[in-house]
Amino acid sequence: MRFNSQSLLQDLQIETRAIILKADQWCHLPIARLQEQPGPDRWSVAQVIEHLNVYCRHYIPAMELKLRNHRSKASLYFTPGWLGGYFTKLMQPGENGTVARKLSAPGNARPPAQLDAVAVLREFLDWQQRLLTILEKAVTASLSQLRVPMSLSRLIALTLGDTLRFFIAHQQRHMLQGRRALEGR
Repeated sequence: MRFNSQSLLQDLQIETRAIILKADQWCHLPIARLQEQPGPDRWSVAQVIEHLNVYCRHYIPAMELKLRNHRSKASLYFTPGWLGGYFTKLMQPGENGTVARKLSAPGNARPPAQLDAVAVLREFLDWQQRLLTILEKAVTASLSQLRVPMSLSRLIALTLGDTLRFFIAHQQRHMLQGRRALEGR
């Protein structure tokens, strides 16, 4: 499988804008609703967004750093690597909004129960604006040559294209979790 690089980046921008729109809508909900956990060991919307912020704090600065002084040239096509493709597929929700497999978050990515929901959402929206800038700058770079260290281990790095696909799929997955939390399930 290979992607037209420009089309891929445009699709990822569209998906990021949809995430921004949903998070912005959540900003207008009562704080108590954002902090309400739908059940024992189930995350509230605020906790879901804080979980995403943990990953934003790692991946967005790492991608910005790689794009800041890169000397790579954009290529017409991007072919995902096997590891990046695996992680993306693992995270990506299905067409019907379901996730194939439930995963446990690493300990450092588990949010506390009590959070300032407004601050958490504001931070998330700020990260998303930075992500849009990354997607705009990525059109000038090779999605295959630049490598971004993973949060699990800095010894493992994915290509920029794989990182963007995996990272945004992870966000989509958890935005669905946030929606389910609001629905009480």
